[in-house]
Amino acid sequence: MKDKQLYFSMLVVALSLGTAWAIRGQFGHEHGAAWAGGIGCLSLIMVAKRGDWYSKVFSATLAGALGWGIGGIMSYGIVVGYGRASDFINTYYGLMMLFVIGGLYGYIGGGLFGLSLSSTAKNPVKWVNLTIEMVVGGILFYYFMIYEFEWFMTPPRSEMWAVCFGMAVALTWFMIRHQQTSAIRVAVFSGLGGGFGFALGNFFQVLGGVSGIKFNFWNVMEYTLGFFGGLGMAYGTLTSKWETSEPQQKKANQFFPILMLSLIIPFTVWQQNFDTKRIYATLIEIGIIDGSPLLAATEWSGLVLVLILAAFSFYQYYNHRPASVTYTYKEIQTFFVVYLGIYIVFSYIITGAFFSTYRIEQYLYTINLIAIMLLIGKTKPTFSNRNIDGNKWAVNMVWVALFIAVLAFIAKSSHDELKGAHKRFGEEVVEETAK
Repeated sequence: MKDKQLYFSMLVVALSLGTAWAIRGQFGHEHGAAWAGGIGCLSLIMVAKRGDWYSKVFSATLAGALGWGIGGIMSYGIVVGYGRASDFINTYYGLMMLFVIGGLYGYIGGGLFGLSLSSTAKNPVKWVNLTIEMVVGGILFYYFMIYEFEWFMTPPRSEMWAVCFGMAVALTWFMIRHQQTSAIRVAVFSGLGGGFGFALGNFFQVLGGVSGIKFNFWNVMEYTLGFFGGLGMAYGTLTSKWETSEPQQKKANQFFPILMLSLIIPFTVWQQNFDTKRIYATLIEIGIIDGSPLLAATEWSGLVLVLILAAFSFYQYYNHRPASVTYTYKEIQTFFVVYLGIYIVFSYIITGAFFSTYRIEQYLYTINLIAIMLLIGKTKPTFSNRNIDGNKWAVNMVWVALFIAVLAFIAKSSHDELKGAHKRFGEEVVEETAK
């Protein structure tokens, strides 16, 4: 019974982060990943149903959002192309490097989220020290790995994965020094899930393209990264031991997290994506007449939603609160629905899904939201305390690498040369039309 509840709870978080990460595919970069990561962390706090976590829901969600968002600096477009190659070496390399990239997304996101859950008044996390160490780690590893050793993953694109790798190493050393065992577990399983999901998603994308089915299989790849990343983050959290946090937090400590989650991150998503040229091209493509008032309305509607979200969040969760605050499950649930709901609406707006059904995957987001809300209240997880087993983890990593090798073999055997394929080793593909 306990295992069933564990798996059920993991599924709900996986659906939440998977849906949000698929939406993130429309926006990309750090801001899109941060919004999606925050949604995943929110769902996990709701699933856990620990009252002592409700008072720090915004700070924990922001920590996870920033962690998942950091990975947005990494470039992986050409790496996806390696996975579409027609030979085993390049295909396997592509899938394994996506495993690394997805793993870095999840590891840093899960690690920072886990540290936030671990932080208490008695044993607070030294966030300033951690930030400095991660920045220095990112700079040092980038310098040595890229400039000195020239370990290029995706030439000629950006090699910012090395920065994230350095940050992950610094984060690991910080958690080990401070004996943050639970946070380490969340980081490892989030990273494992995110990495496996990204590699598996590229495999699905290749087979989907070969099948000729008209569907956005790139979005499938984004979904699987979030889905399996959510599975891992939930498993790591629910199978770890956590100190009891304070039932209330200072009101002043809520201001910055609420500001970031409800205004800064959504505003950045709007500012970076809702530009006139992109909106115009999308609406003209689906048949909106040039000069229609819908063009301006579509561009500025996103900003209106951001302002509504910020006003609602500060009014409901900050302004009328006493000096020491906590939140109820119902209040957190309301914020979750609004937060994910507006992200879905953003996706509808930017793709023109309100006016055309040419992007059918968009409507699956709403179906997922309905499913999540029907399921999330039924979760009743029981926390367990499972230790870190380095030997077992190492063996499992070997099995994962072997399984990805099987996926690579199947993928490369399913086609000749594909459009968008690239080669890291050997002669680059010249012909880009499917044979």
